[in-house]
Amino acid sequence: MTAPVFVVLSQSGFEVAAGARTVLPGAEIHGLAHRITGADKDFSSTLDHLTALFLAGTPIIGVFASGILIRALGPVLSNKRAEPPVLALAEDGSAVVPLLGGHHGANGIARQLAAALGIEPAITTAGDLNFGVALDEPPDGWHLANPEDAKPYTAALIAGAKVQLDGEAPWLRGSRLPFSPDAGLTLRVTERAEPGSDTRLVYHPPVLAVGVGCERGASADEVIGLVRETLTEAGLAEGAVAALCSIDVKMDEPAIHAAAAALGVPVRFFGAARLEEEAPRLANPSDLVFREVGCHGVAEGAALAASGGTLLVPKRKSARATCAIGLAPAPLNPADIGARRGRLSIVGIGPGSDGWRTPEADQWLTAATDLVGYHLYLDLLGDLAAGKRRHGYELGAEEARCRVALDLAAEGRDVALVSSGDAGIYAMATLVFELVEREGRADWARLDIAVTPGISALQAAAARVGAPLGHDFCTISLSDLLTPWPVIERRIKAAAEGDFVIAVYNPVSRRRTEQLPAMKAVLLEHRPATTPVIIARNLGRPGEAITVTTLADLDAADVDMLTLVMIGSSETRALRRGDGGTWVYTPRGYAAKHLDDKAL
Repeated sequence: MTAPVFVVLSQSGFEVAAGARTVLPGAEIHGLAHRITGADKDFSSTLDHLTALFLAGTPIIGVFASGILIRALGPVLSNKRAEPPVLALAEDGSAVVPLLGGHHGANGIARQLAAALGIEPAITTAGDLNFGVALDEPPDGWHLANPEDAKPYTAALIAGAKVQLDGEAPWLRGSRLPFSPDAGLTLRVTERAEPGSDTRLVYHPPVLAVGVGCERGASADEVIGLVRETLTEAGLAEGAVAALCSIDVKMDEPAIHAAAAALGVPVRFFGAARLEEEAPRLANPSDLVFREVGCHGVAEGAALAASGGTLLVPKRKSARATCAIGLAPAPLNPADIGARRGRLSIVGIGPGSDGWRTPEADQWLTAATDLVGYHLYLDLLGDLAAGKRRHGYELGAEEARCRVALDLAAEGRDVALVSSGDAGIYAMATLVFELVEREGRADWARLDIAVTPGISALQAAAARVGAPLGHDFCTISLSDLLTPWPVIERRIKAAAEGDFVIAVYNPVSRRRTEQLPAMKAVLLEHRPATTPVIIARNLGRPGEAITVTTLADLDAADVDMLTLVMIGSSETRALRRGDGGTWVYTPRGYAAKHLDDKAL
């Protein structure tokens, strides 16, 4: 389930939400603009914001009167089974009421909040009140095959009908349901695909482990088709599958991940040595497979290793894939099965302020178990870093940071490597891919590595002063730590001759003070001394300062490593504002086009 959002309209409501959110990992607080201080996000229209969250499937906790939620969401209510949880939490924390989605997470959230606040949740759903269990909300991993029958079934129970349990389910046996051996209602627990009815609810426990092997590059359709055919022909329910499993050399095989996604289950992997331990129990051991991957069976071995039980369905084959199914003696927890594929999210957080960090970056940071980066960048994350393992470093040590991030991800963790600005612009993304290629480590190569963009310093500086990047531009770093100065100098001359607007990264440092004056001298040979120059320091952070000067007056003494310098082209213009400031823009030739259009 997506992390919930507290929607607050008052500062007192914010204080209650700030305390309560600690029991809901990843929860955000959205506050009404100009009323709330400290919210993760602001909004201006309460009704519009509530509607947008609801339609996006986001669980909502409104810290205000329930009537506001009812008026806002009434017009968009349609499908009971598709609606996200919606709760009302009193501004003083004295009451919490699940309004929608009670059996789809709202009741559970209410119980968590109530426990944190020291109150009783106001749960009104009949099943919970009468029997201590929500029949249409089984525990994680369990599936109700016929949820459409849960309402009439519960109504019959409330009217006095008795129920019998066919199968093992401690969460049902431990409830207050009126059990009787000759009851007219049945709760059936089985891994088999069986029909239900309004007098028979069918539950599938997570006791099946699907083992899969395939050739490199096998199509997703083939693997998905084989898995589903195997389950169907054996009369087994997809809802009883706890995980799809394979050998670790297939950790980056798209078809295997696609098959797991089609079933809605996690993927888990085993090393060849662990799979070979199951060799005596294989129905179809293969010497060919052993020579290729080091074990006598992938599909059957994975099914047995994951289930810890019996081989229910021996290996079935398609043209390029194999599938087998294991049956566990008790419900499985995927967290206890094999290894998961680790993820390395390379996240650009922009200048660091919340408003300049993308929603995708926030999502990836929220999902991460570990954060790696320069101490300052991790500090800038604020509440997003709460509850996560921090691996902070001093400025520099870039390769050490990347190695630690890759190693943690190789352990199966969800790691976020944090960069300021855009992670792909003079930042960490390049080094990650360089290390993966240079080291040739299989465990790194199999990782799920992804990059999300951030607002770069050049974009931030340009936005603050107008539109200096309106025409062709380039970026040049003056740091000669990794790039020899003669190479940098050649690029400066090329940019000068090409008349590009130039964004200058790493313009000076304590030991490097000559490069910026040298660059200035080259540029003065190709563009006017009056060319606008932007000096932007601490962009998006406290102490931000933007100065517009000229190329002739550019002084390295006004610049440090927290500064980006942007030097205009010969066409760049400075436009004085009425408030004494300056807009800077680089025209694209619209004026000439306008004259041509008039001539026509």
